[in-house]
Amino acid sequence: MSRFTLQDLQCFDAVVREGGFQAAATVLHRTHPAVFAAVARLERQLGLALLDRSGYRVSPTEAGRAFYRHAQSLLRELHALQLHAEQLAMGEESELRVVIGDLCPPPQTLRLLGPFFAANPATRLDLHVEAVTGPWERLFDGEADLIVHRVDKSDTRIEWLDLCKIELIPVVAPGFLPFPVSRAIRPEQLRALTQCVIRDSARRPVAQEHFVVAGAPQCTVPDPMMKKEIILQGMAWGHLPRFLIEQELAEGRLLSIAGRYLPGRVEELVAARRRDRPHGPVANRLWEHLGKAAPRFRAALRHGGNR
Repeated sequence: MSRFTLQDLQCFDAVVREGGFQAAATVLHRTHPAVFAAVARLERQLGLALLDRSGYRVSPTEAGRAFYRHAQSLLRELHALQLHAEQLAMGEESELRVVIGDLCPPPQTLRLLGPFFAANPATRLDLHVEAVTGPWERLFDGEADLIVHRVDKSDTRIEWLDLCKIELIPVVAPGFLPFPVSRAIRPEQLRALTQCVIRDSARRPVAQEHFVVAGAPQCTVPDPMMKKEIILQGMAWGHLPRFLIEQELAEGRLLSIAGRYLPGRVEELVAARRRDRPHGPVANRLWEHLGKAAPRFRAALRHGGNR
């Protein structure tokens, strides 16, 4: 058996993943004949029929599926090696782009980042605040090196570090409801009342229907602080993070309406970055710093309230 090349293997991998030669050629930025020839060469060198070409879409044969499964480990190692080489070639970054989301407690989050960048003055912190799906968009559009927000942990494109849990509570000001506050309030009872929601900062928002009462009048705001003030003034109701309203709840200036039908929600706040992109030495040191600082971050949030 002749030796096959990694390029031939990558072409076969792309054909299986994309379901055809033309689609594979597109993602590999190669021509259709070049991809077709590479796979044919691989089959010839292995002495195996890897693809069934009899249907409208090509599909791996039984031997092709077995070979493909084993090839994946080699391709993953190659990808990791390429990323490592890119990291070595990057040198110290002149800036890191960090996006914090609307669920972040500002004092604790800034205290998490501040000391690191003070100790790395050659790397500038390019910091942005985004809401709802804005942090995800920045990350996946390549406009952020790291985000601090909630994420879909099943997304294989990212890796994350757990920071803390954020409890979101539905609240009203005293006298806002035209009926008594209880744990049995249903969403339909709130349909005639204005609900305050945070405006998605993404350019291409992903539909998010958490907590939204269908058909209710809405007012939209850019951040949790404005949302809190509108609710305090008795102009709307809405969900707010506990860390932001603990004092108001204790003083009775805000009332929780959480219950069976309005249970609120607990979100997991994480630091996240792309696992399929290279990261320079400063970015990796920041990642290690966040992992080590996470317990102190949780403790600060528990004891810091909304200060």
